[in-house]
Amino acid sequence: MKLATRLFVTTSLPVAVAVVGLVVTADQLLRRNFEDEIAYSLEHEARVLADLLPADSLRWPELARQLGGGTGHRVTLIDPKGNVRGDTEFDRGALGQLENHWMRPEVQRALATGVGRAERLSASTNERRMYVAVRGGPPGLAITRVSTTLAAVDAQVATVQRAFAFAGLGAIAAAAVLAWLLSREVARPLVELGDAARAIADGGPPAFPGSNVPEIAQHIVALRAMHRQLDQRFLDLVHEREETATLIETMADGVVAADARGGIVMLNQAARRLLGFGPDDPFPALAELFYDKAARELVAAALAARETEPRELERDGRILLVSGRALPNAGALLVIRDVTELRHLEAVRRDFVANVSHELKTPLTSIVGYAETLATESSAGTQTERFARIILSNAKRMQRLVDDLLDLSRIESGRWQPTLARLDVVSLAGDAWAAFADRARERRVEFTAAATGGRELTADPDAVREVFTNLFDNALRHTPPGGRIVVSVEAAPGGGGTTVAVADTGSGIGPEHLPRIFERFYRADPGRSREEGGTGLGLAIAKHLVEAHGGRIEARSTLGRGTTIRIFFPAAEVAV
Repeated sequence: MKLATRLFVTTSLPVAVAVVGLVVTADQLLRRNFEDEIAYSLEHEARVLADLLPADSLRWPELARQLGGGTGHRVTLIDPKGNVRGDTEFDRGALGQLENHWMRPEVQRALATGVGRAERLSASTNERRMYVAVRGGPPGLAITRVSTTLAAVDAQVATVQRAFAFAGLGAIAAAAVLAWLLSREVARPLVELGDAARAIADGGPPAFPGSNVPEIAQHIVALRAMHRQLDQRFLDLVHEREETATLIETMADGVVAADARGGIVMLNQAARRLLGFGPDDPFPALAELFYDKAARELVAAALAARETEPRELERDGRILLVSGRALPNAGALLVIRDVTELRHLEAVRRDFVANVSHELKTPLTSIVGYAETLATESSAGTQTERFARIILSNAKRMQRLVDDLLDLSRIESGRWQPTLARLDVVSLAGDAWAAFADRARERRVEFTAAATGGRELTADPDAVREVFTNLFDNALRHTPPGGRIVVSVEAAPGGGGTTVAVADTGSGIGPEHLPRIFERFYRADPGRSREEGGTGLGLAIAKHLVEAHGGRIEARSTLGRGTTIRIFFPAAEVAV
């Protein structure tokens, strides 16, 4: 059903119902009022007749005919046995043939209450009549009843009903015309407004209607404003998407985006070039893009929305660094960077550092030897002895720096591989601490090592000892007198390895420094580290040694409360 028709029906139908209800109500009220007035008049007339009747019952039939003829109403006189003793419509001879009236409703009510009233069809005329009976009269008479036809009432009510009906029909017609005009005025702009909204949804140009109805006009204005805003936002999104596409296309790094099923939804030319595909070559699904196990594991983790570490892989003689992450609405994004030149420069740097360190090692040994000789043979307190001690201290510091550089170069180059063995971590920590015991005693720093659940792990003993040495050296330098250094060992949940923690109660590290403390030569407090002989390479060496075992190292610290270095060694089997 159209909107205009629905509005017309819903507007005109209540008017029609109201008119019909008014006609029916008027019929009931008028009929009741007319009948009540007639009943009151008949009751009064019956009481007057009962008082006027003589005691001589022989005269009752003639009087009933005379009185009825005079009033125009039918008068019936009934004795205590229910016999009719007089009736306007029957002569004396016909009275004996009338049926007993004792059980008539109006008679029964009159005997019970004094007045009885009933309405029914007349058997002789087949029209509605009203009967009113009153109790009383001369001796030998029980009921005086007066009745009249209700045809006049019906005629009057019908006349009023016709008047109401004509007026109602006029009102319905007028309401229908007004409802139709109003429905067209309201429905047309609403329909056109709906068409305009659908056009906006489909991306087409909308045709906005006009309306004189204030409420509808407000909706039209609001829809116009919404259309302008949507157009502007759509243009902004298009521009932003074009800018993003241009930016991604001009990136030197390869970018590959895939949906939740691994289908490629976006990639740039750099990705095609780095992975060996031509501009028009078909690109495989993400799961089929790599053959290396590490890269396939990275892709699977990214599609499963798990955290992943960047992986390096070699493809067509180039070294690619692949990192992946999950997209917000499922799927994965891979970023591929060519690090071939970077790795080449790192190799050159390592070789340079190793060569320079080797070249410095021999003269530094000679300098240390000569400085020790001068310091020993010179008289105590002389200027020569003091200079010799300064030379010796700085030469030894340079020697430690060269040794650390050589160790770090050897680890980074891959020439060093851990030799795995079962070892007691607590005992090994105690052995490594022995070199610092005198310094700790002088500074009143307490050391404890304990294990919960297990104290053994599989690792390279020399590497673990060097890790402990570097961590203890750092912790002791930054722990004030009266502090503590605690080593704790515990099995990782699930039996997947062992966690070792080295905690101190030292000065702590600021949160701005924590992400960089494992970088070479990085110092959170450079002046203090140099004064106490730190090289800035200890934590970097510890990180490389732990990662060479497939483990990880992390630091947690609070300024003024100390630092905790946690190391995880994965479970491993000792080669036979």
